[in-house]
Amino acid sequence: MKIIKSAFPLAIALFLTYAMNQSWGTIPPIGKIFSPFHGFWMNAESPESGEPTEETLQIAGLHQPVQVVYDEMGVPHVFAQDDHDLYLAQGYLTAKDRLWQMEFQTHFAGGRISEIVGEKGMASDQFQRRMGSVYGAEKSFEGMKEDPAAKTALEAYSDGVNAYIASLSDRQLPLEYKLLNYRPEPWTPIKSALFLKNMSFVLASGTDDLKMTNILRKYGREVAEDLFPNYPFQESPIIPVGSPVDFKPVPIPAGPVDFTGLGSSMTTPEKDPNIGSNNWAVAGNKTVSGLPILANDPHLTLSLPSIWYQMQLVAPGVNVYGSTMPGTPNVIIGFNKNVAWGVTNVGSDVLDWYQVKFKDASKQEYWHDGKWKKTMMRIETFKIKGKKDMVDTIFFTHHGPVVYLSHEKPFRSNIPVGHALRWIAHEKSQELTTFYQLNRAKNYADYAKALTYYSAPAQNFVFASNEGDIALWVNGKFPLKSKLQGKYLLDGTDAAADWQGFIPQAHNPHVKNPVRGFVSSANQFSVDPSYPYYLGWQYAPSERGRRINERLAVMEKITMDSLRGLQNDNFNIRARELLPLLFAQVKSPTAAQSKALAALKSWNLVNSPESVGATIFENWVLTLQDYLWNDEFSADEKVPMSRPSMDRTIQLIKSEPAARWWDDTKTPAKESMSDIVMKSLQANVDTLVKQHGPQGPEWAWYKHKQTGVRHLIPGMDALSRLNIPIGGGGTIVNASTTKTGPSWRLVVELSKEGKPRAYGVYPGGQSGNPGSSHYDDLIDTWAKGELKPLLYLTSPEEKSNRLRKKITLSK
Repeated sequence: MKIIKSAFPLAIALFLTYAMNQSWGTIPPIGKIFSPFHGFWMNAESPESGEPTEETLQIAGLHQPVQVVYDEMGVPHVFAQDDHDLYLAQGYLTAKDRLWQMEFQTHFAGGRISEIVGEKGMASDQFQRRMGSVYGAEKSFEGMKEDPAAKTALEAYSDGVNAYIASLSDRQLPLEYKLLNYRPEPWTPIKSALFLKNMSFVLASGTDDLKMTNILRKYGREVAEDLFPNYPFQESPIIPVGSPVDFKPVPIPAGPVDFTGLGSSMTTPEKDPNIGSNNWAVAGNKTVSGLPILANDPHLTLSLPSIWYQMQLVAPGVNVYGSTMPGTPNVIIGFNKNVAWGVTNVGSDVLDWYQVKFKDASKQEYWHDGKWKKTMMRIETFKIKGKKDMVDTIFFTHHGPVVYLSHEKPFRSNIPVGHALRWIAHEKSQELTTFYQLNRAKNYADYAKALTYYSAPAQNFVFASNEGDIALWVNGKFPLKSKLQGKYLLDGTDAAADWQGFIPQAHNPHVKNPVRGFVSSANQFSVDPSYPYYLGWQYAPSERGRRINERLAVMEKITMDSLRGLQNDNFNIRARELLPLLFAQVKSPTAAQSKALAALKSWNLVNSPESVGATIFENWVLTLQDYLWNDEFSADEKVPMSRPSMDRTIQLIKSEPAARWWDDTKTPAKESMSDIVMKSLQANVDTLVKQHGPQGPEWAWYKHKQTGVRHLIPGMDALSRLNIPIGGGGTIVNASTTKTGPSWRLVVELSKEGKPRAYGVYPGGQSGNPGSSHYDDLIDTWAKGELKPLLYLTSPEEKSNRLRKKITLSK
């Protein structure tokens, strides 16, 4: 009995030891996480001492030693003696701070999340691969390898990442590997291509084709084109009206005869209006310094770790500083001693859906241009944690992959079944060459040449040089289409509906040194209707672009700080126009409504963090759209439809008070415009009271909006920063919403002496390690609208009281 009694606790201990070191479903191995030898506290970093430190690290593969100095923000300034060593060091140092992020994002892009989280990741993985993420990355990789410099950069970058991975013991693994119970695998150049391709998914995969086709079927062409016009009523296009045209257009294809009667009915969401950006450059005749100043703030999903990683890269022929994307070489947005550049998303229509007619159930052939043609089959194998591998077959027509067959349910609601996807992201491309050359550009000619290699996702590349030039190219590879081709689902049997080539790159919209003294973009329409080619019918709302342009037009003696102020502009240009129209329709308000209206009438139209008026207005706009359009343009999943834009709603209020759309078809009464305005006002007040209590300080805009910078693992609030006190809004220049916002603010002033001044910040920190002081140390600065001075060094020996650490990487 004594033996049994003593053996029982031992058995329990052995069982608990085993159990706590295993994964149980989604529960990570608790024992490993709390292990004093390998657990999460091994990821805590010691705070930096006051004195600069030095160390030497050995890295296989280097040609010569590389000097790295870190500043107080944790930014590495890398000095190498050739390109190979520069990009090997970039890969190593980026992985040192961001390895888990790099791996996780490329696993997602490559449809491999189920290898980490198990079967629950399969639907997402299958969607990624069926959309052609891996296929597109392979095509891009083919293009990248054609440039020897890009090939060297990719391979050296991979070697650097792998050198860091090889140095890691279990105890040194980033926290997320311990939480999810897996190890990093070797990096390959195709992963960098996957990362770049994933940006096309983020920025250029929105589609409303199916919803628009449903509207066409129900209401006819006249209503569809009236309520969804192909150019907004108010706009300030990126290329100023009247800008000179320096090309002769090629002939426009005739296109398909008819768009009607196509498609099936699956849900498809509208494009996300919050994924956008701002950029501009002002000429020297408008600045105090007499030289151009450039500003950029791309708006993306706010995340920890940040999508950006700051770096300075120096080698013979290059000295560039800016934001890099962990997972790919080069600086993406930045400056050197001669030029600066930045990007915003174009949002043109580069994705179309074609209804496929298969010959029979085998799907070996499809009908096109009067004949049966062979399909191509691509086999994808999925490795699933804890399960057997799964094999999937994807059918390709000449248009592209048939993402979901007619009997299948799509993972995402914006995918029509039984349709092939034609998408620019599947084309061979050389984006790395663009950034490699921009990093080394000396003037406008270098900038323009670099852009000729760029395909997708299309970007508005703003530019400034110390020679005094400013410019903007709406740049990417744009299909040559007939007017409105791709606004609705297309007939995959009709050869006239195919893309008929591409717009010549030299014909892409562009402007250099305009008379007005500035260039700018905010995802609005690229051009006015006189531009000879069709780029798309739907872009971001015009308010940000209009506000930026109206301010830049009157600004003189511009400084870097005045442009920082413009980046943080919270003025609500939509409220300036819409509120008087709404006030005119108010009749017999209740006490609660009157109090809300009083707050709006005393509001200064600024979406500041503490503003109650901003909350009331922004929520009223959403509610008004619901009450006006949801009865006719249903959110029904069986036959979903888009609903008209706010620009079209404002025009309806202004000029069509008796339009049929004001009546709520779900009620027996016939509502007027005033009725709908009052109903939406009441619903707005009711909603805010329910959410925040009686009208008062709890209705503050930042409390209602709840901007957060969230960890990439959903639900990981402990590793996130939530409810940040920041103003702004989706149509505000300071475009901070609940989950999106300015992901990197940059202002650069060029110098004739080759010593540019620059300031920047992003909502995060250099380190991906939650145990580091540099994990989220820039968020508060970002939220206050401030910028950090960026340290631009010319040699590793240059003195600065901002330097904290020096590392020598040796072979």
